[in-house]
Amino acid sequence: MGNWLVDHWLSVLILVAWLGLNIFLFVYAFLIYEKADKYFYTREILGTALAFARASALCLNCNSMLILIPVCRNLLSFLRGTCSFCNHTLRKPLDHNLTFHKLVAYMICVFTAIHIIAHLFNFEHYSRSQQAMDGSLASVLSSLSRHEKESNSWLNPIQSPNMTVIYATFTSIAGLTGVILTIALILMVTSAVEFIRRNYFELFWYTHHLFIIYIICLALHGMGGIVRAQTEDSMGESHPYNCSKSFHEWDKYVSSCRRPHFEGHPPESWKWILAPIALYIFERILRFYRSQQRVVITKVVMHPSNVLELQMRKRGFSMEVGQYIFVNCPSVSLLEWHPFTLTSAPEEDFFSIHIRSAGDWTENLIRAFEHQHSPMPRIQVDGPFGTVSEDVFQFEVAVLVGAGIGVTPFASILKSIWYKFQRADHKLKTQKIYFYWICRETGAFAWFNNLLSSLEQEMEELGKIGFLNYRLFLTGWDSNIAGHAALNFDKATDILTGLKQKTSFGRPMWDNEFSTIATAYPKSVVGVFLCGPQTLAKSLSKCCHRYSSLDPRKVQFYFNKEIF
Repeated sequence: MGNWLVDHWLSVLILVAWLGLNIFLFVYAFLIYEKADKYFYTREILGTALAFARASALCLNCNSMLILIPVCRNLLSFLRGTCSFCNHTLRKPLDHNLTFHKLVAYMICVFTAIHIIAHLFNFEHYSRSQQAMDGSLASVLSSLSRHEKESNSWLNPIQSPNMTVIYATFTSIAGLTGVILTIALILMVTSAVEFIRRNYFELFWYTHHLFIIYIICLALHGMGGIVRAQTEDSMGESHPYNCSKSFHEWDKYVSSCRRPHFEGHPPESWKWILAPIALYIFERILRFYRSQQRVVITKVVMHPSNVLELQMRKRGFSMEVGQYIFVNCPSVSLLEWHPFTLTSAPEEDFFSIHIRSAGDWTENLIRAFEHQHSPMPRIQVDGPFGTVSEDVFQFEVAVLVGAGIGVTPFASILKSIWYKFQRADHKLKTQKIYFYWICRETGAFAWFNNLLSSLEQEMEELGKIGFLNYRLFLTGWDSNIAGHAALNFDKATDILTGLKQKTSFGRPMWDNEFSTIATAYPKSVVGVFLCGPQTLAKSLSKCCHRYSSLDPRKVQFYFNKEIF
């Protein structure tokens, strides 16, 4: 836990600051609406539900301001670039942008629930006060709506005893926009669950763009001015503490207290979201401009296991290892953009991606390129964008773990190492790389074999056989495959891959692997990089904590996960 706190102290600080800001804003607004004199008469009808509704509204505005910033990828890439020489810990929060985006979304859901429940009580109190015939202060205040509407002195938005809560909701700006933005929020959150994102990405993609409706309705939501306060002039004439008890004499000429006058709040949400909306619009314009630049496809390769490789060129394109791009194919879908890690090295004169069939969009894209007799589909590219894998060469020892197609960022890294060795790059800080690739079927290894074979040969020629330690793990096999591999185990090359390193069956024993690395490099800083499922991430993260020394001068493992 101590190592984790050292590695994530800035992320923890940001999280604590964000939570503290939410608590402060909620308490601050709650006390204002619960104690301020100008809301005395409003509280007489609504009670404490008023303070809960307004406090949650202020927190909703704040979080709606923050929700777009973590998905401004150009901004994050710029910050990562400007912090390229900063300490690893200072860049760590940039790797958790989507996690923070989700946390803010969850907080919006929480405060939306509080806001809705509070307003349900508020409308119920409005309705009861309007129908009350007991001559109470609440009923007298509600009756102002029938006599003082022209002078804008009404307090109860339910204008008559016959008006229902549903009618008042759907005929007011605040009520109607509130219903619409709540529906939009529910659809966005439910379609963003991992199951739908992985299996029905198109549904997630289109539904998530309901945020436009959400933002517009949020900006309009306060225009109704339903929550009202006593005006300053009215309080000067008839302060509620002096006149609330003599409300039966408001209409009498002899009374020193006059009937109170009220005004609605001007809309405030737009002030909170204006700056991030402007930033996001600039982000989208920049991405649109870059995506319109011509992309030339130089090579198309179909690999086993239904993996498509595209090699491309684009004017002015510059990349670093481990970065990713967004790809759009207008003939498949005009609006959908999908992220793919670059598998080429910065030293190459092209950039490439590998696409595995995993959904309607990827299946249609692969099918479009398989039909060689038809014209080559047009591709649009936006990026590249930075990721945590860019930091791999800043560690003395690097542990790379890929699951299935999750090997793609490490293809870029290993290719770059190959070029660095060829050019005798003496600036390379990394002394050792452990590479683990976990696949379900043997065909998945095929497209990566050539690179590993070249690396094997290059290491031998340069006398650096120990630099790269790679292990391939097959998790899906039958008795025939296992028996065939066992019979040919004594051969110089692996029967499944043709490589000198033999394929292992099953999953890595991570405790053994980390223990071996910690023993071999007792005073090194080890960067662990994963592109794979969350279950594997949890296992590796635990091992990083378990095998990091309490002494900062000894071995330290830093866990990094690739997240789009």
